[in-house]
Amino acid sequence: MPATIAYADLLAAFGPGVDARAKELEVYSGETVPPPDYSLKTEIDGVDRFADALGFERFHLVGYSGGGASALAYAITKPERLVSLTLTEPAWAGVAGRSPEEAAAFDAAIAAISLPTEEMLPAFVRAQLADGVEPPPMPSGPPPPWMAVRPAGIRAFPPAFEAFPLSEESLRAFTKPVLFVLGGRSDPNYFARMAERLGGFFPDFRVEVFEERHHFDPPHRAEPERYARLLEDHWRRAEG
Repeated sequence: MPATIAYADLLAAFGPGVDARAKELEVYSGETVPPPDYSLKTEIDGVDRFADALGFERFHLVGYSGGGASALAYAITKPERLVSLTLTEPAWAGVAGRSPEEAAAFDAAIAAISLPTEEMLPAFVRAQLADGVEPPPMPSGPPPPWMAVRPAGIRAFPPAFEAFPLSEESLRAFTKPVLFVLGGRSDPNYFARMAERLGGFFPDFRVEVFEERHHFDPPHRAEPERYARLLEDHWRRAEG
């Protein structure tokens, strides 16, 4: 869903003194298709433009799912602009040190993306949940207008991920505090193994688990108060 909807409750939960803004992904900036020649550099440039327009010379960056992959790409490209990084189940984190289980889980999600549109989203959701976890019910009624670009946007991510140079050396070089937020009901072979792998690269890294949440019931929507306090603590530590 659009960032202004997805993060509304979280933005309202922050305490005084926090100037937080929700940014839409560039991949969804068109009406039905992603921008021409879309890549993760498109997202990096979009973050720069957004921050510059707000007058944010340095800032904390938070990203979820595809936004998490984009935030990770931004962090290793523009580390001088970040005070801290928060990744909530990023859709991708490179292949350095990736286990066979994590690779297989990623391949399952990619296989879902190749299905016809009416089959893609249910299979894509199922591939990212732990065994036995029921997917959220599909909304009733006609889809909102913003859904028109979502299937094409999701399909644009995998080639953008594969084309972006994310090496072990670039991950180790990012020394700002990194927080990884994990849902206890998401596919552990993907997101939990990713967190364990990244923890071996980033010198300042910690994981926070929301046991009852999963990738399609994320903490910024389901538990905005707890998530806001977690972010505020992370930011204070980074600034200190």
